[in-house]
Amino acid sequence: MELEQAYVEYDLTADQHIKGGVFLLPVGILNETHEPATFYGVERNPVETYIIPTTWWAGGVALNGEIAPGWSYDLAVHEGLNTSASSDYAVRSGRQKTSEADAHDLASTARVKWTGAPGVELAASVQYQENITQDNDPTAGEAWLFEVHADIRRGPFGLRSLYAFWDLDGSGPAAVGADEQTGFYVEPSYRINPQWGVFGRYNQWDNRAGDNSDSEQVQYNAGVNFWPHPDVVLKADVQMQDNEGEKNDNGFNLGLGYQF
Repeated sequence: MELEQAYVEYDLTADQHIKGGVFLLPVGILNETHEPATFYGVERNPVETYIIPTTWWAGGVALNGEIAPGWSYDLAVHEGLNTSASSDYAVRSGRQKTSEADAHDLASTARVKWTGAPGVELAASVQYQENITQDNDPTAGEAWLFEVHADIRRGPFGLRSLYAFWDLDGSGPAAVGADEQTGFYVEPSYRINPQWGVFGRYNQWDNRAGDNSDSEQVQYNAGVNFWPHPDVVLKADVQMQDNEGEKNDNGFNLGLGYQF
């Protein structure tokens, strides 16, 4: 069994809170809210899978609250990633999931979010870790993550867009091009009625963007969601890839999801 969240939260004031335990990191659109009924497509988008390694939780302590009407913040200190040369320093392989985490080098995450207009969320996050291999690899060093996104819903129209970028220090990541890992996606959608919605999505990501090889990956998705109940969803989408020097994983996806 895995627990994504198990924490104690204390209200410092009506608008300021502190929590300690295991929690989802405040990065990206899907990481904190990723139940199937809340997003389009059977699979989560690849950018928030391989660049932001959703689902991503950690043990630590965090502050959050409102700083002005429509503005909120999150500050967290928590276990960091633990990548290695054997995985080409891919960030997703470095998730430790708390129970046996090496916390020699902690990470810090900060986010500022604006929700001052109905149906609009704009946010930016940054994370820093002194050594992304927990000092197990002398050829690797500090890591920075920068992320910005927009999640907009106006009437039946929706738009999600996200950009994320990793900067890894050290000759080890640089040797395999993993010193830069980057990705973005754009996802317009239209809610036909409360039960039916359609979407399209363009995804581009690269976990070895620091070298000169054709490692960039591109994926197109288009599909439909059907909600027979607000907490239950049936999904279908078509997936097409256009990857230089990589296998193109084309096909279609069918899914049934629920939340409780």
